[in-house]
Amino acid sequence: MAACIEQTPLITSLVDGELDAVNSALAEAHLSRCENCREEYVRQQAIRTLVSKPGVAYRSPENLKRRIESLPELSPPRRSIARRVGSWLGPAATGAIAASAALLLLTSPSRQSMLDQQLISSHVRSLQPGHLTDVQTTNEHIVKPWFNGKIDFAPPVPELADQGFPLAGGRLDSIGGKTVAALVYHRRLHTVNLFVWRGESGSRTEVEDGFALAEWSEDGLRFAAVSDIPLADLRQFEQLYRSRAGLNQPDSGSTSR
Repeated sequence: MAACIEQTPLITSLVDGELDAVNSALAEAHLSRCENCREEYVRQQAIRTLVSKPGVAYRSPENLKRRIESLPELSPPRRSIARRVGSWLGPAATGAIAASAALLLLTSPSRQSMLDQQLISSHVRSLQPGHLTDVQTTNEHIVKPWFNGKIDFAPPVPELADQGFPLAGGRLDSIGGKTVAALVYHRRLHTVNLFVWRGESGSRTEVEDGFALAEWSEDGLRFAAVSDIPLADLRQFEQLYRSRAGLNQPDSGSTSR
């Protein structure tokens, strides 16, 4: 049978690496449930691998780009948009805009940005049915020992229900190619995923793609909380978690945006 019509463009974009973290997670979640779409994904991957092989991949002539750029239809108008904007804003503002545009074109995604996308993707993927927890319980004394033998550290698992963040359970996840602990808390109808793994980082809170993130490290462990709750609520979660877990409180020098 054919793949789902509404999913075909997403499958193609997923194969080509053109989706953002949220849509990648949603597409992957659909593939895990739909055999026809999964077969289409494998087929497109095989085609992409085949056409990229030496002797099969087609390399356009060097002068093709120049010929295309010389077409009259693509010639820029005499009075370009940039010049019109310049006449409105003045030379100083025009220069600032040009510099900003150049910076955007030349700047590649940072390692931190890539990590944020992985955290958000894992958070969204966990919200699919059956993906949220490997051990489902509100009892911290069950969740913490569940990780024994599965990872080489013991993540703190404080109970925060009396402060509006009830524990829901935990699971194993993967961030940056590393197996991490994921502690799951709720905030009313929302979910907070707290990822814990070995490492060091600075403290920061920010909003990325509509999701609030809070990150910090202590005692050789790195913590990253992700949720769609307001950033102020996630800061409150961080403070409560660190307090109940016996960790240092956030300092005033932590970054936020």
